[in-house]
Amino acid sequence: MPSKILVENYYSGFKKNPVLENYVNLLNGNNFRLEKIVSRGYQTPKLKWLAESKDEFVMLLKGKAKILFETGQQITLKEGDFLVIPANTKHKVIKTSIRPLCYWLTIHFKN
Repeated sequence: MPSKILVENYYSGFKKNPVLENYVNLLNGNNFRLEKIVSRGYQTPKLKWLAESKDEFVMLLKGKAKILFETGQQITLKEGDFLVIPANTKHKVIKTSIRPLCYWLTIHFKN
């Protein structure tokens, strides 16, 4: 946790034309990680599934994206949408917009 007041702009510090996806950890604690992500036309590799060891709150601040779950459920996200993915739930990003870029805020937390 920070020992002093921290002020930053969420949209600063990213490349204007990122290569696929960039991550920046904002805060880390014993039971959580706050992360910002920017993506541009990103897809999780076809043979790879993501499965976090903690629950994951995911909010799409800008752009559009599609997420596929191992169960076959597909969710389309637009600006302002969020979801909570339970720990160890296999999922993948199948599409993110190029224009506008996708700006994500994620919180990985132990429930």
